[in-house]
Amino acid sequence: MRKKGPGRPPATTHALIEEVAFRLFDEQGFDNTTVEQIADAAGIGRRTLFRYYPSKNDIPWGQFDASLRHLTQHLREMPADLGIAESVQRAVVAFNHVDPSAVDQHRRRMQLLMSTPALQAHATLRHGAWRTVIATYVAERRGLSPDDLHPRTIGRVALALALSAYEQWLEDEQASLPELLDETFAALRHHLEG
Repeated sequence: MRKKGPGRPPATTHALIEEVAFRLFDEQGFDNTTVEQIADAAGIGRRTLFRYYPSKNDIPWGQFDASLRHLTQHLREMPADLGIAESVQRAVVAFNHVDPSAVDQHRRRMQLLMSTPALQAHATLRHGAWRTVIATYVAERRGLSPDDLHPRTIGRVALALALSAYEQWLEDEQASLPELLDETFAALRHHLEG
């Protein structure tokens, strides 16, 4: 009988890797935690970890690409007679919905993403992809290119509003993220409809 070699245990998931990584980030700090330590703690090899996440910097973002596909889908499902600002607001609130049982973990994730200098360059790439989803939707609704000034501006403004809501949410544990997003996106509606 052949002995089973190293590899991915059947129970390995994105969630398990994130759980292990966040524990190590809490204990040692993001910068002091290595990919090897995360892989070892998850019971997998380094190469297997890279099949789940291309880099250590990707782990705090979770399955962000899948989330962007959901954001795109939310936008596509908006009624055609609904204004652009209202559509963007509803889609962003839905995109940022967090199950009540996962709020603490989401706070940890967002605190890490928004306060770790080593993650800021990576955040620029992720935020660019997020803005492109919004700009593409606005461009399709307006018959423009996503690179045109108006869609690009709406993408950047929407991101700024969402980040402002997150900053406030992280500072106030009693605050409601959906309420903060709704409040700040009222400013986008005013910009588009005013």
